[in-house]
Amino acid sequence: MLEKILLIDRLTETMGKTVRWFALLMVVLTCVVVALRYVFNLPSIALQESVTYLHASLFMLGAAYTWQQGSHVRVDVFYRSMSADNQKRVDRFGILLLLMPVCVFMLYSSWEYVNIAWSIREKSQEAGGLPFVYLLKTLILIMPLTMLLQAIAEFAKTFLPDTQNKQTDTEIHHG
Repeated sequence: MLEKILLIDRLTETMGKTVRWFALLMVVLTCVVVALRYVFNLPSIALQESVTYLHASLFMLGAAYTWQQGSHVRVDVFYRSMSADNQKRVDRFGILLLLMPVCVFMLYSSWEYVNIAWSIREKSQEAGGLPFVYLLKTLILIMPLTMLLQAIAEFAKTFLPDTQNKQTDTEIHHG
């Protein structure tokens, strides 16, 4: 089981460390868009849309990594003062009764929407826009899938002894 947890964690970490570069790329592209438009009078809808695509990708593909790193917003008023065992119980409850059902609902409710986008190979409605809106909409399915995978790993970690859980985190971050 530990190997599967490590595999999921490594996948999540690799994806998160890859997509975080999208933020820098967005800044560069935005500067290029502004320069092309206002300096050279050459507006580009495709470049503007690519910034939007990168922004969506950063958030949708980085959500599981953000959670894995403990960077999501949470109410720590009570959680912080709980014992490690009670924190694990709260985590299990949150994963099983809140996160997983929401992810399953997102998958169920968006499947048809994404399927239609793929069936018509949906394109930008803007002249000169990007021809693959259907790929962008696929992120609506990928995000809950990656969150579910990470939820499985995080749920399993709540059953590990604290020393083994810390060892798992060390192996993920230091190979």
